[in-house]
Amino acid sequence: MSIEFTVFKGSANGKILEAKTTLPPPSGNEVLLKHTHSGVCGTDAHYSTIDMVLGHEGVGVVEAVGDEVKGFNKGDRVGFGWVKDGCGKCEYCLQGYQYHCTEGERGFGDKDLNQGSWASHSIWPATRLVKLPDKILSEHAGPFMCAGQTVFMPFYRNKVKPSSRVGIVGIGGLGHLAIQFSAAWGCETVVFSTSDNKKQEALDFGATEFYNTKTMKAGDVKKLDHLIVTSSIPPDWKLYVELLKPFAHIYPLTVSFGTLDFPFISLITKELTIQGSCSSSAKEVEEMLKFIVAHGIKPVIEKFPFSLEGITTALDRLEKGQVRYRGVVEM
Repeated sequence: MSIEFTVFKGSANGKILEAKTTLPPPSGNEVLLKHTHSGVCGTDAHYSTIDMVLGHEGVGVVEAVGDEVKGFNKGDRVGFGWVKDGCGKCEYCLQGYQYHCTEGERGFGDKDLNQGSWASHSIWPATRLVKLPDKILSEHAGPFMCAGQTVFMPFYRNKVKPSSRVGIVGIGGLGHLAIQFSAAWGCETVVFSTSDNKKQEALDFGATEFYNTKTMKAGDVKKLDHLIVTSSIPPDWKLYVELLKPFAHIYPLTVSFGTLDFPFISLITKELTIQGSCSSSAKEVEEMLKFIVAHGIKPVIEKFPFSLEGITTALDRLEKGQVRYRGVVEM
């Protein structure tokens, strides 16, 4: 018997449309989820002009599993992100990095366009699900499935030291989580913004220093080991290059479809490393969730109802930069 569920999708003119998706019951390694919450991410806005189901920060409860599923049972509370699955055989899939599958693109916007987290249900491969710890509320879990893992991976993969000085550019959906991760990691957490409007919030999130880039001078800032860029537009790289130590690492997380205009000679002479971050393995997400529980990290959220009006409002507020700091759709 087929399963029909409600979805919200993009359209050519950018308007959100309510529709239905029909799929066969889960089989093999598939898991049927009933969604309870979904994050609202800037990437959803980027795909809102495409005829596809939106949402990729999903939280739900297992309703049924395929006959090959192990480790997940009916009633389990789980989360999923924007990677859909892989071939299961190539070198990247075998390491859990299905997004880099050599047989084709497997991310949000590339595959299974009739499914997403802005929906009442979905059918997902078990390999891309993670069980949620009891101490993380479902309404808080969604933002960690994309924004959270994006800013956590620079710390986890690059062996950032507790003694490191970490600069964070921007205090928004990604930035407010990056500040909390950095502070919990034990780092000197140096936050940069174009105004003082969010200074107190940055300090409350754990920043040890705050600088308004419109009034500061490079000489005011002790040099940085790492720089995480979470602002909505690319920064003035010439300014930040002056703030970096030799061998520093830069993580440009701003989603931009343009080119990276960076002071090339500084990259060479300071021996800097520029490192992207956009995907993670399920195991890495599990490690992130353990860290979140251990340190009591939470996103600041604004909730919206699971309706055409609610989702349209959420996306509108997101595009206007009015959400503080992550939108969450509640089913």
